[in-house]
Amino acid sequence: MKKLLIFILLFALSACATSPTGRPQLMLISPEQAIESSRAAYVQTLKPLQKDGKIDSDVLVSKRIRLITGKLIAQAISLYPQSSEWQWSVKVIDAPETVNAWCMAGGKMAIYTGLINQTKATDDEIAQVMGHEISHALANHTAEKMSMAMASQIGLMGLVIALGDNKYGGAILTGSSAAAAIAITLPNSRTAEEEADAIGIELAARAGYNPKAAVSLWQKMGKIGGKRPPQFLSTHPSPDNRQETLAALADKVMPFYLNKSKRPVYHLQ
Repeated sequence: MKKLLIFILLFALSACATSPTGRPQLMLISPEQAIESSRAAYVQTLKPLQKDGKIDSDVLVSKRIRLITGKLIAQAISLYPQSSEWQWSVKVIDAPETVNAWCMAGGKMAIYTGLINQTKATDDEIAQVMGHEISHALANHTAEKMSMAMASQIGLMGLVIALGDNKYGGAILTGSSAAAAIAITLPNSRTAEEEADAIGIELAARAGYNPKAAVSLWQKMGKIGGKRPPQFLSTHPSPDNRQETLAALADKVMPFYLNKSKRPVYHLQ
């Protein structure tokens, strides 16, 4: 048992990676494993919605979202070539009360009609949402959250071993396999949000979308929902100075937006 505990500790210490901004990340789950887990979770999430006719029910809205997202993906692939191998996908979920959007590892995305309609989102604002979500995937935040969930399980198992009570050890290890599902609903850390803001606003600017829309979007988010904030804000915690930070980022990436060269589009199926 002592040898097992030492192995777990050494494994955790060696499982480190670096985010696109240079931040050290704990990676007990590889990006490839996160992509595979997310692919399965994506199918499971969409299957009952598809059955109820809640996926891409409005052809024009779906076409709009695919075009905006396709421009963002083209820039993502240009800046992060490894993402060219992803099986990119975006779906519009018909849920008028849900103000949310997400992107799993490997580029599996969804946006809810509640976000589009309740914020009366412009194309520029939708680009900020989807650029932000894509950035979570590019920065391996799904794998990072899965790793954090697994680390908590490993820590608990180590405690069980240290206490000499071995009968629950197997159950704890088995429970760690649920990290992929847990990671999808876990809130992002403030650091992860800052990374996604910085990467996403640049993607959108390079794709030809006004970066100042990032500020107007967050202003709209803050006004809807009353006592019940939008679901998007529960998984994307907003620091008090976020609007000021976004405004500064918008000024920084404005030259990319003002560049009038032709913007490529990734054609989603």
